Amino acid sequence: MVMIDHCCPAAITYETSARPRKSGAWPLMKDRRALREQVKDLLRQGNFPGLVQLAGRETGVTTLLLQLLYAPDELLHWRALEGLGHLAAAYPGRVQKVIGRLLWSLNEDSGSFGWGAAAALGEIGRHQVSLIQEIIPMFIGFLEEPFSQGPMLWGLGRLGEVHPELIAEVVPDIVPFLTSSEPQLRAYAAWCLGKLRYREAASQLRQLLTDGQPAQIYDAGQLRRTSVAGVAREALERLD
Repeated sequence: MVMIDHCCPAAITYETSARPRKSGAWPLMKDRRALREQVKDLLRQGNFPGLVQLAGRETGVTTLLLQLLYAPDELLHWRALEGLGHLAAAYPGRVQKVIGRLLWSLNEDSGSFGWGAAAALGEIGRHQVSLIQEIIPMFIGFLEEPFSQGPMLWGLGRLGEVHPELIAEVVPDIVPFLTSSEPQLRAYAAWCLGKLRYREAASQLRQLLTDGQPAQIYDAGQLRRTSVAGVAREALERLD
């Protein structure tokens, strides 16, 4: 994992857009710390259009979002992940440059254990499928790796909701996670299968309706604390 020293903001500079600034627009920020705080503020607000606007003026935004995947603040982590998807839609060329880095972080040799990279790849593919289309088989293969299973299930749900044809073959492999010993994995699997509208899993989902174990799900821009039963109930509603 690459460690970044945030104590020396002057050590790294970012090129800024040469386009003229409209009256009232935010100033171009050469100070890295100021840019980081602006990105964090936009993420906390869930202001993804504002984030895209900022990325249009500042070339360091994509890199900062990658760094925020490691944020201890869970909501900030998830919002940074979703932000990568919005940037992929607006500036695919910039996000394409970090696809390899995300894949590398899923490799156990990287030492970073993914930290949401699988979820980020799914979110990027949801918004700009061309960026990950060639790596789909490799991407899906990480579902077998214990350290990446939770983020993978979330990423597959996000990707498959919009592009179901890309992951149709792997959907049956998600069903066994409904009986995982880990409540969070059961919740992710239920959420994913609901997003994919996989009716073949209805009977297994019903068996979770009495599962009161706590779980949390990031959905619709919010990090919700719920239960496995609550997630299963919502998934079943999507199957009707």
